[in-house]
Formats: sequence, structure tokens, C-alpha cells
Amino acid sequence: MPDASGERPAERAQAAGDSAGDVVRWALFSCVLVPVVLLWHGTSPAGALGAALGLAAVTGACRVLLRQSERGAARLRAEERAPHRGRHQRTGTGAHRGGRHSGGTTPVN
Repeated sequence: MPDASGERPAERAQAAGDSAGDVVRWALFSCVLVPVVLLWHGTSPAGALGAALGLAAVTGACRVLLRQSERGAARLRAEERAPHRGRHQRTGTGAHRGGRHSGGTTPVN
């Protein structure tokens, strides 16, 4: 079902995935462009190489964080699509599974 912008949620998620890829591509482009500009303006090759390595490290870290964020968003979307169980249809064991608790929970005189 389209939202106010006219996009379906799947289309919006695809666009978000594309924009994350675009960010990484622009960052990689900057990792190449910045050292070239620095060299053009008279910076030493060691300084330009240091800037390139620093930008590459930041780009790599951002890429990892973007991937984690995308996986988390995909997991949330999958959980939203999964049917929810009712209150009395929970599975698993625990202290609140009905009946009386065994053990000494009453005070002893």
C-alpha cells in the first residue's frame, strides 16, 4: 500500500539501499580525488598518501556501519511481516506458565 509520498515500502527500502551504495561510491571517489588535489596544490606525496589512507579507513568503517544498519532494518521489516501470536499462544517455558509454582515460596514459622 503506497504511503503519502506515493511509494510502496519495498520501493522505499530499495531506494534507501541504493542511496547507501551511492554514499560508499562517493566516499571511494573522494579517497582518490582528495590526494590528487592535495598533490596538485603542492602537498608532499607522503601527506597525500596519509590523507588517502585516513579517508579509506573512515570509508571502510562507515561501510561496515551502513551494512549493519541495513541488516537491522531488514530484520525489523521481517519481524513486522511475521504474524504476531496472541497472549495465550506464547511458546516456551517460564515462571508464568500457569498453575501453581513448586517450591517453598510461603514463609515457614
